Amino acid sequence: MLKPFYQKLPSIPKSMSSLATGESRISESKISHLFDQYKDSLEDNILAEGIENLCNDLQLNPDEFKVLVLAWKLNASQMCRFTRQEFILGLKNMRTDSIKGIQVKLNEITNELKRDSEQFKDLYRFTFKFGLDISTGQRILPADIAVVLWRLVFTNNEPPILSRWLSYLEKNPHIRGIPKDTWYMFLNFCDTIGDDLSTYDDAEAWPSLFDDFVEYENDQMNQNITKNDLKMQN
Repeated sequence: MLKPFYQKLPSIPKSMSSLATGESRISESKISHLFDQYKDSLEDNILAEGIENLCNDLQLNPDEFKVLVLAWKLNASQMCRFTRQEFILGLKNMRTDSIKGIQVKLNEITNELKRDSEQFKDLYRFTFKFGLDISTGQRILPADIAVVLWRLVFTNNEPPILSRWLSYLEKNPHIRGIPKDTWYMFLNFCDTIGDDLSTYDDAEAWPSLFDDFVEYENDQMNQNITKNDLKMQN
């Protein structure tokens, strides 16, 4: 009796079969095992020390941009803490289950963020939430934390106005916090004014902190012009 012809066909390698059927080759058990390597001994979370060890294995400093990108991809709810669920779901969504795989994915995502403004906007908004201390119900980002996070999130695409903005915040200790709308609208602010504050329209509905900043910068500019005029007269 003749065997059906399909029995004579060479068997498809398992890896190709997985691709053909759309099955995931990412191992949740491998991700869970990876999590266990870094989790705290007393609770089922990766805390500051574990994150530092993870960063060492990823060959990153804990304060690098790529670590913020990783936290974003894990949708981490707070700084210095990755829950088991965040870690597993995040790595599954990143399509990786190894240290080497995370390194490759972080490189890809970082390059993609330079080109995709919508993705960057999502990361930018995440950064505000990430900086809040949710254990105290914090809703406004402390100014010193905001300065650090603004420097970090703009690592690869710094707006021309950023250094002057952060300098202004650091010189004014009475500015204690940054509300969400101010954080969100700073992106629009950067796009609108570029590196020239002359295009700023204070009649628009900007947060008052932007009005104060522009007024301060214009005063500084006028003082410099006056000083230069005096030098030239002398």
